[in-house]
This record gives sequence, structure tokens and C-alpha cells, in this order.
Amino acid sequence: MNQRQFDQAHLFHEQPLIEFIHPAAPAQPQRLAPGVRLHPFAPLTIARMRAVDIADAPELRPLLLNWWELNGRHAIPWKLRPDGSRPADGEPLDPYPIWIAEVMLQQTQLQVVLPYWQRWLAAFPTLEALAAANAHHVLLLWQGLGYYSRARRLHQGARQLLEGQRLIAPAAADPWPRTLEGWLALPGIGPSTAGSILSSAFNLPFAILDGNVKRVLARLIASPRPPARELKGFWRLSELLLDPQRPRAFNQALMDLGATLCTPRNPSCGACPWQGHCAAYAAGDPAAYPVKDAPRELPFQVIVVGVVLNDACEVVIDQRLNEGLLGGLWEFPGGKQEPGEAIAATIARELMEELAITVAVGEELITLEHAYSHKKLRFVVHLCRWTGGQPQPLACQQVRWVQPQQLGEFPFPAANARIIAALLERLGLADAPASPGQPGGTAAA
Repeated sequence: MNQRQFDQAHLFHEQPLIEFIHPAAPAQPQRLAPGVRLHPFAPLTIARMRAVDIADAPELRPLLLNWWELNGRHAIPWKLRPDGSRPADGEPLDPYPIWIAEVMLQQTQLQVVLPYWQRWLAAFPTLEALAAANAHHVLLLWQGLGYYSRARRLHQGARQLLEGQRLIAPAAADPWPRTLEGWLALPGIGPSTAGSILSSAFNLPFAILDGNVKRVLARLIASPRPPARELKGFWRLSELLLDPQRPRAFNQALMDLGATLCTPRNPSCGACPWQGHCAAYAAGDPAAYPVKDAPRELPFQVIVVGVVLNDACEVVIDQRLNEGLLGGLWEFPGGKQEPGEAIAATIARELMEELAITVAVGEELITLEHAYSHKKLRFVVHLCRWTGGQPQPLACQQVRWVQPQQLGEFPFPAANARIIAALLERLGLADAPASPGQPGGTAAA
């Protein structure tokens, strides 16, 4: 590591008056800034670190933008004009498709989002169309993309934007905010999503800090702490680097750098425009950054599910309450197995508590594992025969008896796709149409 790169990685410190002696440095402590001396073992604090000097930003910007002009991802449809051509610097773009895409991208990769975004724009081509849609259709189109609260918030946000236009500026040309505060007032929009929308749609100088950007910046300065622990400093660095004349291009270039070269594993440092400025590269192990907290073990639960059929070969399904991760989606009834409780007893208990029905528990239909970001689940699914009681929505929004072939008309969590497929196969209905919300594969819910 040369001295300039070393200084970038260690310029400010939580204990600014303690000496820092680097192994390659002279015996006397080096003063990096007036009144600032560093210590080798105390943690750095990015919130007090100007890891890239202000004088370096004008040098880093053209390096990145020149690389991006030749190597960037220039075919992303919501970043283009309607005719598919690239916009000029400063030329506004339609915020609606950008807003939809940015929310979809919050927890999902670009290649997964693209087909969902295309179907969404075909079904809801305008803000007005989305606001007028029913929640069932919105969730059905989202099915398989995961993190379903995003769909509900988009639906709510569309209505909020139009209501705001009606109340505040009914004669305005459009309802779209041009300020960070305006976007943050919408449900499900954080500072990075807001900054990306404002820079992408209006070329306004707002910084971003998504996962790709955090990784790039953490390597640029060889941050010794996880970005989540130093968000203020990382925001400061992103704002410092941002090209105020070309914010749309710069933010996209920064994301493309992280997505194509500065990848989580095996980064392509030889092709990176910032290689000569990267402290992680100079340290010899860029893949060691960003530093991560020790992984915590995810809790494990067994969920027992009853697929209940009546004499007409209809199956009972219920709609979850709108709160929570999978709010508003449909599911087969069931719940957590208590310690020492038999599978059949769990099913009988859960169906009585949830729907007030009695069943005869039959053979196992399928067992499957499904991992969420916060827990791991094993679903043990049994076929059941309805024996009594009229289904009631005791712990859900509503209950329905439906033909198995109709299950594709309802939005289910991703894990249920395999349950439905197993049921249709068991009933000899495997050729029934797939759910219209499924693109062929499913994302984590």
C-alpha cells in the first residue's frame, strides 16, 4: 500500500489525539491532518473519516464515467427514452416506471426484476391505473417476487400521490416530488431509493447507498467496520463523490461498477477504473471487504400445513391479514408445531383455532424447506378430509372453498408453489395452468 492509499484508508479516527504508527511508517507518528493522530488497534469511525479527500473526487468521477460509457449496463429499460434511446444529460424521464423498478430492486436482483417489471407496466401502465387497481390483482402480479409489502406500499403510494395532487395542486402537470422529503413521505421509500429516483428521473444531485455502492465504497477506503455500522460516513462519502453535473450517469455507473466488476466474490480488479485509488486492492485482499459481522444462526421452525378437501374435491384456503411480511396473500391453513406435539395433533389444533373446522388428517403430501432472511422453515404438508364446522376467518381476512384448478388465480407465498404442484399431481391435475403471477421460477418470499 502506498502512502496516498494508506492515508485514504486511515485519515480520521474515533480517538483523534492518539498516535498511529504504521509498520512501514517512520518511527515518529505521522500527522495526517491538523490535530489528528491515529492508533493501530482502535476501530476507525467512518462518520469522522474523509476517506477520499475532496481534491480526489474530481479525479475519481471522470475515471468512473469514462469506464461506464464503454462498459455500463445501458439497456436497462426504465433508464431509457420510450423509443429505447439513451437520454441526454439533464433530460427528464418518466418517474413512474423508475419508481416501480426501484422498489422491485430493493430486495431483488436486476435479472429477476426485469420480467416482473415488464408485466407490471403492461397491467398498470400509469400511476392512475395502479391507483385504480384492486389489491388482489396487485399481489397476484407480484407473486414470486417476494417481500410482498413492497407491492402493497406501491399501491398505497400511487393513491397517496394522486390524492396529494388533488388536494395541493390539482392543476399541476404531474404529482411527482422533486425533493427528498417528498419521496420519503411515500410508504416504503428510504433515502437511497429516493435518491436513485430523483437522479434517474430528473438528473437531480442526490446520492445513493444501495448494496452495490456500499461494497464499492467499503473497498475504496478498506473500511474496517461493516457499512451498516457506519452509515453516516458512507452517506458522506457517496455525497462527496457524486458528480453534481451528471448525477444520473454517476449513480448508475457506481451501481454498474459494483454489479459487474466489484462483485462480492472474485472482483475483477484488473478492469476497475478505480484500482489505483482502492485501499482494499492495495491491501492485497479486496474480497475481504466489506467487513461483515459474525453471521447469526437463523431460528428454525416446523410449520405443519393441512390441505383440506371436501366431498366436492374443493380445497379450503384463507387470506392472511394485511400486516407482516406476507400480508394479504393466500395460504393453506396451518401453524407452528409445539414441542412434543404430533403432526396430526398440530394440524387438528391449528385448523380449529384458525377456521373452526374439524378434519381427518391423512397422508403426507410433501415436505419442503424454505429460507427467509430472518428464519428457516420446514413445511410438513398433509392431505386432510373435512369432517365438520363451517370455515370461519378467525385469524385471517377471509376463507374460501375453491377448485384446485383455481389456485393459480390467487397470490400465494413462493413456498406454496410446490405445495400446489404436489396437490395437482396427486389429484391427476398436473396439466392445470400455472399461476398467472408466476414467471416460471420463484424468488425468496
